[in-house]
Amino acid sequence: MMGVTMKFAMVAVLAMLVLGGAAIAAGPDFIICKSTYALCTTAPCSPIAGSPGFVSCKCGVLTGYSVGSKECEEKNTPDGLQLRSRYYPIKSYARCSNSRPWAWCLDSPCIADKTDPSQAACKCSVVSDKGAYVIVNDSGAYDKSSCTTGMYSSASVVDSNQIIEYLKTHKTKVHLPAHIKVYKE
Repeated sequence: MMGVTMKFAMVAVLAMLVLGGAAIAAGPDFIICKSTYALCTTAPCSPIAGSPGFVSCKCGVLTGYSVGSKECEEKNTPDGLQLRSRYYPIKSYARCSNSRPWAWCLDSPCIADKTDPSQAACKCSVVSDKGAYVIVNDSGAYDKSSCTTGMYSSASVVDSNQIIEYLKTHKTKVHLPAHIKVYKE
């Protein structure tokens, strides 16, 4: 009787480990929606006076499908169109592994510029020491200074890969490029 109970307990623990591991490996669910959004992938950022730990990033404004961990949001305000920073697939990036700080902009609040609605200012958190991170530029040309110069919007390689895997495994209206080029520092 004791042997059967022990076997059952061992099978139950093994099942929990296997199923628990699968849940962890699956990663977060993301929300895909169509809206006007800020794309901060290549955004340069600057400090915000009186707001330590935050920077203002100059992001492009696009309309279409995008990915985030929060719902799309756009609302007209007296300051301009309020929207969120969201993700859209990239074609290349530099993989950086130093401890330089960078801006985390995904799902951050943004205000479109009233005089140039193709640009938005997004309030992003400053982070560092989160492991390897990505730097993207418009030209797709990278060199040693890509990982050492300026403050830019970025994401950890792990976070970037989670979104890419999500898009690969879910039927969505956001399409990945056939190949993403990775340049190492």
